[in-house]
Amino acid sequence: MNHNDQAALACDLGALPAGEREAHRALGRELMAVCAQATRELEDGYAFQFAAGDYAALAEFIGRERLCCPFFHFALDIAPGGGPIELRIMGGAGAKAILRGELSAATGEG
Repeated sequence: MNHNDQAALACDLGALPAGEREAHRALGRELMAVCAQATRELEDGYAFQFAAGDYAALAEFIGRERLCCPFFHFALDIAPGGGPIELRIMGGAGAKAILRGELSAATGEG
């Protein structure tokens, strides 16, 4: 995937009001540390597998994350018949390192 047309590699911490920002962090931690059934490293990011019931939380997370981190590319693959959901978060040079740091913070690793 070509991410050359991505936004500059800079988080916009002011994109979300303070209270919403904390709720977003908590949702991200829960999704990545608790709900993700599998994680797969990609060349330019990561893929996460979730249960079908996590769709609403994923949509909420993506909606906020794309405001504060406009350099990420998000892709959802939703299996038919209530099957799993794959969320891929990708980006240009440097984006994967930012995502790796966020994952480490969410899961308490690193």
